[in-house]
Amino acid sequence: MKLHIFNPEHDIALASNLANFTAPHAGRALRNDLGFLPALWAAEGDVVLVENAEEAQKVFKRFVASARLKCPAPRLVTKRDISSISVDGIEPWGWDAALRAQLLRYGVDERIMPTSDEIEEIRNLSHRRCAALVLHELQSDATTGCAYCCQTLDEIEKKLHQYRHIVVKAPWSSSGRGIRFVCDSFPESMQRWVLNVIRAQGSVMVEPYYKKIKDFGMEFFSDGKGNIEYLGLSLFHAANGAYVGNILATEPVKEEMINHYVPMKTLKCIQEKIKLLTGRLYKGKYKGPFGVDMMVVEGKEGRGFLLHPCVEINLRRTMGHVALSLSPEDDSVKRVMRIILEGNYKLRTRKM
Repeated sequence: MKLHIFNPEHDIALASNLANFTAPHAGRALRNDLGFLPALWAAEGDVVLVENAEEAQKVFKRFVASARLKCPAPRLVTKRDISSISVDGIEPWGWDAALRAQLLRYGVDERIMPTSDEIEEIRNLSHRRCAALVLHELQSDATTGCAYCCQTLDEIEKKLHQYRHIVVKAPWSSSGRGIRFVCDSFPESMQRWVLNVIRAQGSVMVEPYYKKIKDFGMEFFSDGKGNIEYLGLSLFHAANGAYVGNILATEPVKEEMINHYVPMKTLKCIQEKIKLLTGRLYKGKYKGPFGVDMMVVEGKEGRGFLLHPCVEINLRRTMGHVALSLSPEDDSVKRVMRIILEGNYKLRTRKM
């Protein structure tokens, strides 16, 4: 029996690297309102940690009915119940020092959790420089993309002079919060932001700006022994770096949609290379789901399309994994999954 946890504040917790971390209001609200999410993929007999079991059960039943799903009713538990439950594993949205400390306070057996050193390793692997290393190895005639780890303003100014238009990213950040765009000049206010990030996180990542045509991603699972399983495509939409929604469709339908921009042969090649590269990178260090965000960008001088095969790696479960758990079996069915805010956060699906 496994304990599942939706902790959407995970990325911000990684950035803070504090055991006694307090999530911002939006993160707490998401966890409270959508805590039932793991019930969509949990095995029968597993338990899901929520803030309010009675309310979460109602929300889950409403969602299942509206989406016309056939899901077994999950066992939802609260922090008061955990110490009396015997589980042999924990599957959170993502592992961080704050979640580990939280579960210890709730009375969870330390032996079924990663050690502090193992969580620090996960944090290091979540640094955007790891995605930059993978990106470098994925380059071919059909792809583009590069990223640089910079520790001084002078390094960043050189990249701005080289590319004219750059994207500066905090090594650990969430939903576009740690991303800034710099074009031609490097204003003092931007320099202050960069220096603050460098002081807090040690560096920033700098990339050329690309004219994006389409977002998508690939979802995987690492067994921790060097084996990587490909789970499927994630066709999502983001605005200003923040997640907006996913397309729910069969794999052949999603492949056809992407094939308009990127040949299937290229996608399959990238998929296999990612499995090989991340298998080496995560062996003995990370067991769990992860997602690789990609984008189709405009080719040079507006000619054709190129694939940016690794915008970032989310070393955790993603909304793409959620979408895969809701994917239809019928090629004729296409839906959109969104998280909306109507007083509370709600998960909604609708026909395209």
